[in-house]
Amino acid sequence: MSQGNTRVTSQVVHAQACPVREVLDRVAGKWSVLILIAAAHGPIRFTELERSIEGISRRMLTLTLRNLERDGLLIRTAHPAVPPKVEYELTPVARELHASLLGLTDWAERHRVTIAQSRAAYDEAHGRGLNAD
Repeated sequence: MSQGNTRVTSQVVHAQACPVREVLDRVAGKWSVLILIAAAHGPIRFTELERSIEGISRRMLTLTLRNLERDGLLIRTAHPAVPPKVEYELTPVARELHASLLGLTDWAERHRVTIAQSRAAYDEAHGRGLNAD
């Protein structure tokens, strides 16, 4: 620990960060981010989400949607129809989060080449193979 921070213990940091970390773990998850971005343009059906999010399994989509609904970030609306029609839309809290996610995804897009170059240079300098995270 630096001498400038001698009054901060790891227990204090953990106690303060724990609730925030729990929220960030949920909303910053790979699938959560993609779902929130996909649902930002208005109500979206389960099958539309499934088609638009490459690589997500039906089970993972279901679990992530359920968790986002539980956290108050999505509203699930089941319409009485055959076949069943279920739509998801962002809550006001999620709309606020969406603005931050756009900033993050814009940043990632602007800097993805630089980051890829940095990874390649690091791997070369440290004798590591491709994608050695």
